[in-house]
Amino acid sequence: MIKLIVSRLLQLIPVVWIVLTVTFFLSKSIPGGPFSAERQVTPEVKQKLDEYYGLDKSLLEQYVHYIARVAHFDLGPSYTYQTSSVNEVIARAFPVSLQIGTLAFIIALAIGVTAGVVAAIYKNQIWDYLPMSLAMAGICVPTFVMGPILAVYFGLTLKIAPVSGWYGLDYAPLHPMILPAVTLGLFYAAYIARLTRGGMLDVLNQDFIRTARAKGVPDRDIIFKHAMRGGLLPVVSFLGPEFAGLISGSFVVEKVFNVPGLGQEFIKSVFNRDYPLILGTVAFFAVLIVVFNLLADLLQSAMDPRTRK
Repeated sequence: MIKLIVSRLLQLIPVVWIVLTVTFFLSKSIPGGPFSAERQVTPEVKQKLDEYYGLDKSLLEQYVHYIARVAHFDLGPSYTYQTSSVNEVIARAFPVSLQIGTLAFIIALAIGVTAGVVAAIYKNQIWDYLPMSLAMAGICVPTFVMGPILAVYFGLTLKIAPVSGWYGLDYAPLHPMILPAVTLGLFYAAYIARLTRGGMLDVLNQDFIRTARAKGVPDRDIIFKHAMRGGLLPVVSFLGPEFAGLISGSFVVEKVFNVPGLGQEFIKSVFNRDYPLILGTVAFFAVLIVVFNLLADLLQSAMDPRTRK
């Protein structure tokens, strides 16, 4: 177990380096720049800005300089927020995405696992067809469609939730993070429901389940004490990278509801050609992916001893 943890953490270094390298050269290939013509600056001012931020140097020199800064955990200054560094922007935006992502994760897990277990227990019956049909509908309806629908109904019709913004909104009884979290949670609940059903059906057909039933073990104990431990393994594998994506901020949902989270900052950085902020958010996301994949593997090992080898 210790060897697995150390190995994954060591893999984090080349993974982040490769991601940063690819993202650096791709971002530099985008037409325009952070201080190009759309900002309406004079050539003299643009030259001074390029010199100040090191944009007048060759691409290779910029790359080496940036990697050296990252090695010291310094993601550089933000071109958009000239009084803040990228570290400060991420530290300010990530807690917002973390709140929404955590609530969305709880919603997705509660709805998805419940629907999947019920569907597996009542295989080929109405309580199988109904939740799986809803799950398929949830997969087919993207978040940029579900979000506005919820915003119109709960925000404009019922007026119980704000539909845009985050701070200083006290005119509605529900917190501003409810609608974004529900939008994300319902979308991922559909995937979890189908994965749970498949995993549960696979375990329920195993010989040890038949033996337990032959010995008279109650169905409740079979489901909750024996079947769910193995049936949820596909869900654990799925939730590793997906949870990292949830708490890093959904670009679409945060844009729809105007949430000042990490996803929103990434979108702004792309439009503003804020190269350090683009690279910083991508690197942060890569670290979360590796860490949560590791946590998912450790949880799988705890649930299924066969995977420890």
